Amino acid sequence: MTDLLSIGASGARAYQSALATTSDNIANAATAGYSRRVATVREVVAIGGNTSATTSGLGANVGGVVRSADQFRAAEVRTASSDLARSMTGATWLGRIDTSLTQNQLGTQLTAFFTSAKAVAADPTALPARATMLENANGVAAAFTATGKALDSAMTDLKASADTAVTQLNNLSASLAKVNAGLARADEGTAGQAALLDQRDQMLEQMSALTDVTVSFDSYGRATVQAGSASGPTLVEGANAAIVLVQSNDEGAFSFSVRQATGAVQSMSPNGGAMAGIAESGARIAAARDDISQMAQQFAEGVNAVQAAGDDLQGNAGQPIFTVGDPAYQLSIAMTDPRGIAAAATGGGTRDNSNLAGLDTLRTSGNFEQGVTDLTAANGAALAGRNSIVDAQTSIRDSAVSARDSVSGVNVDEEAVDLMRFQQAYQASARVIQVARETLQSILDIR
Repeated sequence: MTDLLSIGASGARAYQSALATTSDNIANAATAGYSRRVATVREVVAIGGNTSATTSGLGANVGGVVRSADQFRAAEVRTASSDLARSMTGATWLGRIDTSLTQNQLGTQLTAFFTSAKAVAADPTALPARATMLENANGVAAAFTATGKALDSAMTDLKASADTAVTQLNNLSASLAKVNAGLARADEGTAGQAALLDQRDQMLEQMSALTDVTVSFDSYGRATVQAGSASGPTLVEGANAAIVLVQSNDEGAFSFSVRQATGAVQSMSPNGGAMAGIAESGARIAAARDDISQMAQQFAEGVNAVQAAGDDLQGNAGQPIFTVGDPAYQLSIAMTDPRGIAAAATGGGTRDNSNLAGLDTLRTSGNFEQGVTDLTAANGAALAGRNSIVDAQTSIRDSAVSARDSVSGVNVDEEAVDLMRFQQAYQASARVIQVARETLQSILDIR
């Protein structure tokens, strides 16, 4: 009769644990990174005292908490997340370049300047036309300067983003090292171990959004993380975490390195994640800024050369209209008197406009307006292409997440069924205890 009591008690304890695990699943159905857990209920089997034969009938117990997870599908999510983060970062900064190139209407200002030069040619002695041309020259200088500064600001913000990404990666590495230390101490098959494994996988996914990683696990579930391929620098191993460093220059080049606890430093070349997108975007911003600077210098020097070839309204040799700064996109106006515009050829007189033909030639040969259009269009095409890639990679990542969650995610309907099943089993075990007690009491009453 005491065996009946112990069997009922063991069943009640086992199904109480199963109920608690199922309830935990339901409570965390919407918790990010939570993996479904199952309490495995198994039969208690005893070994005979003097024989090797097994006997059964001693009840049930919980063999442990099993975490539903598929590391292969989790690895696919990390890869998809890394690819998507790189493309999204690239698209973000391509958009920033597009805004920098279009918001100051540089092409429109160039057109207005050359158009106003034609108005001066139509009446070289008219001061209003000359004043308009000088004002439009100021507009061109301001547009070049504002466009260059917008690209400079984008580069400054990009460098700040790189610092932020490196800080986040270092924080995640340090946290993962602590989780690894916890896993080494955790008892296998416990809810505590399952929670640590959830944290581990969530951190690995977050790390993959910053840079591509290769991950391996030991028997404790501790993660060893390499940046890039398996031959890349180690970011986390056991309870030790490395420090990632970033350096950049004015040319938009970003270099990453990893400093180990021993002090050794290895180079790091991200091929995925936000850090790879940042490195790629730095080169794009620098190239756009260089194009604008080169265009500004050629335009200013070309206009000044036309000025030097003619005479102004007072018969003096033409003086420069523009001053080229450092960097070259920082143009400023060197002329304040509209009578200084050299419309006439040398010795041609006040009614002569032949020197302004040099501006028509400069407009055609320099191709400045079309250059701005081409630069903007090329960046816009790259942005559109990158957005298309983002859309495709978003679908790939969503599919990978769905496949992973089909294994590790919580299905509330299934949990509700398990809840009723375990509840019935718990009630049945409690009934076994009650019957055993009643039977034992009846026997005692007979005596």
